[in-house]
Amino acid sequence: MDCIFCKIIRGDIPSQKLYEDELVYAFRDINPQAPFHALVVPKTHIGSADEITVDNSGAVAAVFTAIPKIAKAAGLGNGYRVITNIGEDGCQSVKHLHFHVLGGRKLPETMA
Repeated sequence: MDCIFCKIIRGDIPSQKLYEDELVYAFRDINPQAPFHALVVPKTHIGSADEITVDNSGAVAAVFTAIPKIAKAAGLGNGYRVITNIGEDGCQSVKHLHFHVLGGRKLPETMA
């Protein structure tokens, strides 16, 4: 598969790994928008939130189980933001479902 996130998960492209288990991989964003900016992805290739189904929803649940662990390890006890982009108008740049976890400071309400 030519997906950049699939290549990162396989180790073909280096990343700053923050978390990994059998279903989830998390790494630092190379263009951070906050002091802490991680990308959390299911290891199963799912194109976007529009492609979540009953059959693959367990991988998505695993992502949302991992996110609080990642946030706690990063010291984000005062809060953080989780964002996913969907499609061209939503500015989804990589067609692999991923969640941005942002924190480390008070985030503006308009940040998207």
